[in-house]
Amino acid sequence: MDIGFAATTTLDSRYAELDQPTLLTGTQALVRVLLEQARLDRAAGLRTGGLVSGYRGSPLGGLDRELWHKETLLTQHGVRFQPGLNEDLAATMLWGSQQIDTFPGKRVDGVFGMWYGKGPGVDRSADALRCANMIGTARLGGVLAVSGDDHAAHSSVFPHQTDGIFESVQIPVLQPADVGEILDYGLAGIAMSRYAGLWVALKTIAETAEQSAVVTVPSERPFVTPDRPLPPHGLNIDAQLPWPAERAELERRMVEERLPAAQAWARANRLDRLVHGRAEATVGLVTVGKAHHDAMHALRRLGLDGHPDIAVYKVALSWPLETEGVRAFARGKRAILVVEEKRSNVEEQLRSALYDLAERPSVEGKLDRDGAPLLPATMELSPELAMAALARVLRRCGMDIDVPAAAAASTRMPGLLARAPTFCAGCPHGTSTRLPDGSFGMAGIGCHTMALTTSEGTKTFSQMGGEGVPWVGLAPFTETPHMFANMGDGTYQHSGLLAIRQAVAAGAPITYKILFNDAVAMTGGQPAEGGPTVLKIAQQLAAEGVGVIAVVADDPARLPAAAALPPGTLRHGRDDLDAVQQIGRAHV
Repeated sequence: MDIGFAATTTLDSRYAELDQPTLLTGTQALVRVLLEQARLDRAAGLRTGGLVSGYRGSPLGGLDRELWHKETLLTQHGVRFQPGLNEDLAATMLWGSQQIDTFPGKRVDGVFGMWYGKGPGVDRSADALRCANMIGTARLGGVLAVSGDDHAAHSSVFPHQTDGIFESVQIPVLQPADVGEILDYGLAGIAMSRYAGLWVALKTIAETAEQSAVVTVPSERPFVTPDRPLPPHGLNIDAQLPWPAERAELERRMVEERLPAAQAWARANRLDRLVHGRAEATVGLVTVGKAHHDAMHALRRLGLDGHPDIAVYKVALSWPLETEGVRAFARGKRAILVVEEKRSNVEEQLRSALYDLAERPSVEGKLDRDGAPLLPATMELSPELAMAALARVLRRCGMDIDVPAAAAASTRMPGLLARAPTFCAGCPHGTSTRLPDGSFGMAGIGCHTMALTTSEGTKTFSQMGGEGVPWVGLAPFTETPHMFANMGDGTYQHSGLLAIRQAVAAGAPITYKILFNDAVAMTGGQPAEGGPTVLKIAQQLAAEGVGVIAVVADDPARLPAAAALPPGTLRHGRDDLDAVQQIGRAHV
């Protein structure tokens, strides 16, 4: 099949070619968003810069690697990549980029920005996101907050969903269904952010961020400005508004002006729209993000693709829901099925939006109209699950539907082999996580979490940056005299030092084992920001008041010189690890 690639197409063409097919992954589409925004601004005669910052984590674990790989190209387009030590500090940098008019000496007219973080990074950054969003974005700036959600906990401690966090901090949420929409919604998000003065979230999941697709990048993007009057003070960051005296005014502007402006922008640019079937159809599907493709696949497998009584309305702005369009879609419908992953975000907003219609359709999603479970609110959605739910709704509407047997089957085939997680061959932490007989340990975030299954005494874990701190709370209430806690050097640099500081402040009987491998191994081997070294970490720990510090290495010849280490630091080869740990255990 000829898909139209030019004869001169190269691997770098994906970042330059316009109006012709281009192969992109989800993370490459995010990089292309930055480059396209810079190109569009130049074409409009704007002198802008760009800033991207965040912290890695699947499904966005490779974004920083691609940004580093294309650093020269980004620099040529005026875009700076500055990784954050952690997610909330990265968000704070983006907050600062919107204050370009607050201080003298600006070199550009505005700074457009992109923040990225895995779902738990969104959680921990809520305060920074709230503050930055409340203050607002610059008229020629704008910030896109890209979240990487792991709905099924493929690479996370627990399944997570960021929709509620963004709603809590009043950041509108766009949900792309595929790679092409990552690019389209990313640019739409920056444009919306500039217009409404809000940060705008772009929610990605593994099925969108980690897939590849052929897309066409248009040379022009004619976004429409809503035909509505602006308040005299505008919608963007207001350097003349004194803070903290005007906190109430900032909240009023957020609720009464900025969020409605985002909805108006989405409506003017038809982000949410009828994508399948006739408006007069009697049954409607409202789809969100990746679940849109699940629903469309379900229709095809049921043989209902093109059925005259079924219409599909695709929601891009999942919060706050643009209600004028969806109310118009709902008129004349007998039933509406909302197909979205995880909890009922759009479904609940839709019910509220349709409440006062004279003839209101039944709205079903996580529950059917009788309150029985219909679509799952846990883990991931699949076309098979969507098929079964759709068939139930359609049968109630009088349609005779045959569901293929596969729809009732498990999406996981029985008898498949399962690979137990284990340390890479030769990894020193396969042995460094072992404990002396009779000892107990706590894991954290990183490869060393596997100690929960490989080390008999390691029994619990914590969130990233909380390593060992559960023991600080438990220690006064147990006869167990001591605890070990594992922590990677990447986590130490991200937020783990504060956990150690807490343990020192509480005088907790704990020994931290900082597993140094000079890389954030779980996400691709990236260097830890700031370049921590064994010597720097030892010096920091001494300054924090840690009682006993020991440095252990496979090859004793690699140990830092004793004179360079804090006084009293122990230096040992790995063969002495058990004895060294017993020294730490005895120092309580």
